[in-house]
Amino acid sequence: MISQELEKLAADRAREAVQLDSQGLKSRAIARYQEAIDLLLKLQSFCENPRIRQVYLDNAERYQARIQQLREGRGEIVSQEGERSGFEELVLSEKPDVSWSDVANLQQAKIAINESIVYPFKRPDLYPLGWPRGILLFGPPGCGKTLLAAAVAAEISATFYYVDAASVMSKWLGESEKNIARLFSSAREACTRGNPSIIFIDELDSLAAVHRLEVGGESRARTQILKEMDGLKEKGKSLHLYVLGATNKPWELDEPFVRRFQKRIHVPLPDASGRLEMFRLYTKDLTLTPTVNLERLASAAENYSGNDIHDLCMAIQIAVVREFFETQPSQAEGKPRPITMEDFLQGMRNRGTSVSMENVKRIENWFTRYGAQ
Repeated sequence: MISQELEKLAADRAREAVQLDSQGLKSRAIARYQEAIDLLLKLQSFCENPRIRQVYLDNAERYQARIQQLREGRGEIVSQEGERSGFEELVLSEKPDVSWSDVANLQQAKIAINESIVYPFKRPDLYPLGWPRGILLFGPPGCGKTLLAAAVAAEISATFYYVDAASVMSKWLGESEKNIARLFSSAREACTRGNPSIIFIDELDSLAAVHRLEVGGESRARTQILKEMDGLKEKGKSLHLYVLGATNKPWELDEPFVRRFQKRIHVPLPDASGRLEMFRLYTKDLTLTPTVNLERLASAAENYSGNDIHDLCMAIQIAVVREFFETQPSQAEGKPRPITMEDFLQGMRNRGTSVSMENVKRIENWFTRYGAQ
């Protein structure tokens, strides 16, 4: 197809531009960047998929920004905001303040993570064949993947590296693979000091998507992360370094990435009992009238994610507080009225689930084929 030929040509021009740029050949690099931009703009003009169109535009904007930097005589590879490339600005490294009790529902996912991370950390001698180092959390958005990763990091007192894959791939032109190498190096150093490390890569699909969307340096970044994950199995057997990836679109991961994640854990929409647990969690600090029936609400909130339920409760509380401020002459005293069952029902009429049920079906089909829980 013409579009695939143009994509390949754009990728070739972008790779040549980055190589010339790194060699200090500015005028030739500018020419190649411009050729890549022209091809990307042509591609997006007749592409029907809005997500792919945005990928083309984002790359074109980055290359245009780089052309401007070269023309102004700035030789360093810098961000679009004009800041110097920095690994520390892409990765948040910390010990999370969250526990298993903060994770409502998801019992099967908790069990799978305990088996893969917590138990091997506590008794590595019981695992002569090793344990999974790559763990994929997949499911609809807002169902607790990030919270699960943070909770297990807190459980074993691990240094938690939170990485936004999209930023690693796009923020620094030509620096993606270097940032990935530095990320793993930093995590390994933490392990050698006696601290377990968890690298959590959010939106993994933007880093590991199928080759068709690759333009510029993405291919090298993909190769680097695959190399680093292979190194965990070969050279890091004694280190408690784990890579957790999260995605809402597992079908966009290609086979090499799927294979590196030996444990693949489905994080689904909550069932009725899970929704009830969440309603209890999110309303425990709210003032409710006796008319509020949480069991009924949990039943009515079918297909709501955990985030949907949290946002619903928050929106209702905000509405009640707004009513208090609008109706009270002086807000120095008094309290908002208790929340009623009708408040919740009206709130649910105003906001439904944020989850695409079509994507939920695609996730379930992918789980049937690739699940390794």
